[in-house]
Amino acid sequence: MFYQLLKYIVLGPLLRLVFRPRVEGLEHVPEEGAAIIAGNHLSFADHFVMPAIVPRRVTFLAKAEYFTGPGLKGRLTAAFFRGVGQIPIDRSGGQASQAAISSGLAVLRKGRLLGIYPEGTRSHDGRLYKGRTGVAAMALRAGVPVVPCAMIGTFEAQPTGRRLPRAMRITIRFGAPLDFSRYAGLVDERTALRAVTDEIMYAILQLSGQEYVDVYAGEAKAAAQTEAKARAHGRRGNGDRN
Repeated sequence: MFYQLLKYIVLGPLLRLVFRPRVEGLEHVPEEGAAIIAGNHLSFADHFVMPAIVPRRVTFLAKAEYFTGPGLKGRLTAAFFRGVGQIPIDRSGGQASQAAISSGLAVLRKGRLLGIYPEGTRSHDGRLYKGRTGVAAMALRAGVPVVPCAMIGTFEAQPTGRRLPRAMRITIRFGAPLDFSRYAGLVDERTALRAVTDEIMYAILQLSGQEYVDVYAGEAKAAAQTEAKARAHGRRGNGDRN
């Protein structure tokens, strides 16, 4: 009920007004049955804009931090994400990754659409980063197609650190479903998981036109932050000497 209220009465119309989304390839999203929608991740707004225009309900795997914030704001944020059907996942790796895969498979077994960002986190600079293999594991175990999706313009509308988005037109582009049945039985093979993931990322790249970086987004973001701190420290040191 809360999901329908947000999608059709409150949030959906507002997002269409702010972003005036141009939608391409929506016919590629299955009208029924389980499937994964795998997209690039450029903005906080991505969580809401794409589900608002897909006729069917899309359940996303969202980072656990959205559900554990302190104070009233944290509780409201958690309630909102649960209300729109987001599932919290721990991104620390290891057993946490297996738990995330299990959560995604539970959604797919119910014949629903699962939304996932293979990069694992938002791009800090607008480029497309290396995909993590969880999306491949879910696709092979559930035997479902993967629909590649590209968000275009959301980075400019609301980059990391910007609280409110700019009002501007964006594009949401869906590609033809990818069939990985030829990899049946290879879900435990790392080379197969990497091959499937890379094929998904290539399809997203073809749709988005982004520059691709063969590094995980989290690692690139951490390196950029370290470099920024080093530059700031150097500037302070030069100021002290002056």
